[in-house]
Amino acid sequence: MKSVKASAPATVANVSCGFDIFGFAVEAPADEVIVTLTDNPGVTISKIVGDDGRLPREAEKNTSGVAVLEFLKAIDSKLGANIELYKHLPLGSGMGSSAASSAAALVAINELHGNPLTREQLLPFAMESERIACGSAHADNVAPSLLGGFVLIRGYAPLDVASIPTPAELYCTLVHPHLELKTEDSRRVLKPSIPIKDAITQWGNIAGMVVGLMKPDYGLIQRSLHDVVAEPIRSVLIPGFHKIKEEAMQAGALGCGISGSGPTIFALSSERAVAERVGKAMQQQFDLLKLKSDVFVSRINGEGAKILSA
Repeated sequence: MKSVKASAPATVANVSCGFDIFGFAVEAPADEVIVTLTDNPGVTISKIVGDDGRLPREAEKNTSGVAVLEFLKAIDSKLGANIELYKHLPLGSGMGSSAASSAAALVAINELHGNPLTREQLLPFAMESERIACGSAHADNVAPSLLGGFVLIRGYAPLDVASIPTPAELYCTLVHPHLELKTEDSRRVLKPSIPIKDAITQWGNIAGMVVGLMKPDYGLIQRSLHDVVAEPIRSVLIPGFHKIKEEAMQAGALGCGISGSGPTIFALSSERAVAERVGKAMQQQFDLLKLKSDVFVSRINGEGAKILSA
């Protein structure tokens, strides 16, 4: 039966002020899958590489498997699928690891069926896979991983997603310390309500980010990259966070914050040279804490998940 190889990139969710509503894709790292059609209904996962044996092989418990199962059910396919999953994103990293797996699997299975659905129509299936990964069917990782670019999740009932244009010279630095934070644990520490003063501040920063990206206005982006809701609470889970953020800003970053639920830290810069300098400054701080880390520097990835070979 026919096989397709696909990949889907890491993502930065929340982007400081945009808790659960902002996300963007980066160029690397990215998960890869090989999906093969089978005559037998259902989904099997025959191989997982790069997870140290930690991810479930049962399709109903694996994000890539759940996504493909939901797709096949939605189009009433009589065929099944086998998945080989190649993990290049670390687990519990705050870079959308579970989302990348499901996004890659979805574009592959959609391709194998002649692309009956648009990328936007694939989103609900990826969101269901997020539900089994962290208990919440959120879209701020899966939407940018599937669609590419910088994405706004305006609402969920019904799902309303919009792409925000970004400056061509906007660069992201990702520094991933060799730690793991589970999304459900990071969500559990958040407060169920916030003061109206903080809400107003956050709303202003969200609007400022949208305007700053679209104009573009780097000064406005810099003034808007502040989170008064999640970061003050979650930052205590990341060793040395405040010093690392301080060093990133001194190195020239427009802003710096927690990528998704952490522990990865992201920074945005107005040119590559600055983004690379920021990455070195951030990594040096992790070195002082005796924590190994990986640094990734890239533009905003406007393509998202893609077919590698068919």
